[in-house]
Amino acid sequence: MNKDSKIYVAGHRGLVGSAIWQNLLSKGYTRLVGRTHSELDLLDPMAVRRFFDEERPDCVVLAAAHVGGIMANSRYRADFIYQNLQIQQNVIGESFRHDVEKLLFLGSTCIYPRDAAQPMREDALLTSPLEYTNEPYAIAKIAGLKMCESFNLQYGTNYVAVMPTNLYGPQDNFHLENSHVLPAMLRKIYLAHCLRRGDWDAVRRDLGCRPVEGVDGTAAEADIIAVLGRYGISADEVRLWGTGRPLREFLWSEEMADASVFVLEHVDFKDTYAPGTPDVRNCHINVGTGKEITIARLAELIAQEVGYEGRVAFDASKPDGTMRKLTDVSKLHALGWHHRIDIEEGVGRMFRWYTDNLDRRFTR
Repeated sequence: MNKDSKIYVAGHRGLVGSAIWQNLLSKGYTRLVGRTHSELDLLDPMAVRRFFDEERPDCVVLAAAHVGGIMANSRYRADFIYQNLQIQQNVIGESFRHDVEKLLFLGSTCIYPRDAAQPMREDALLTSPLEYTNEPYAIAKIAGLKMCESFNLQYGTNYVAVMPTNLYGPQDNFHLENSHVLPAMLRKIYLAHCLRRGDWDAVRRDLGCRPVEGVDGTAAEADIIAVLGRYGISADEVRLWGTGRPLREFLWSEEMADASVFVLEHVDFKDTYAPGTPDVRNCHINVGTGKEITIARLAELIAQEVGYEGRVAFDASKPDGTMRKLTDVSKLHALGWHHRIDIEEGVGRMFRWYTDNLDRRFTR
């Protein structure tokens, strides 16, 4: 890949894709191609083929995916497996048909077994059962990395798969049902803080930016209180899913972008396994910090940053998901990349970005 390469970033408006786009621009890559969902439906194979026929990208970053938190994964299992398999089939398949020089596939560390030894090494893949709540999504991502691996082995392509840990950062999804744990917690605690202070201007500003179940900032107070209450948000407390005991690892999205561009520039498929390996597998690369925090402690950090002094309660009747998901990042370190932003700094950055962007209206 060189500075004149035409690079298609699938999912360039999303959390990771937007950060990768900006990172590429900052490094002097100017021939970037992106399409919104309304411009290109990645579930439509003919539309994807027409796009590749017209644009002929040299490199592809597959950051587009159907994603969500534990609630969404539990409720919409068919959507998570079908849509992700379809996106991957279309983009990877057309990349092969159009002789794309390099492809970067973004997966997730949920590919690893529920009871995998910690920290999770790349070779833990497919060694025991997956976590039930996100099994459909995990299976789709496993299929994607195996597609990359298999094309490389059969056809000599250069498709590299990276498996990021839990990501958070600018452009995140703060939907109270469909978002991941950290942005959902941050928004819940912030709204509970505003209700506790009686700051209705702030509450209405938030809902004006991101309506909840169709309730926006113009709604009556009683309607707002009712809809937020369904998500565990009130003037008295904020109620979060699970026990608070699970341990999670978090990586700032702009650092994930930096790691992704590093891999694009410096890592080829041949670098992802030992020379002479008889059975080439587990060639994907974990991307993370190698550090973890309990959900309860994360809630404390967010409350401190927001200034919330109310009660944080955990609903143990709701699922925790996998109790521990710490990545072994020694492979990535050996290739030459290390993270710099730890969770304490990242929570502050996240809250500042969130409050600085409450005048924008988001549809995700």
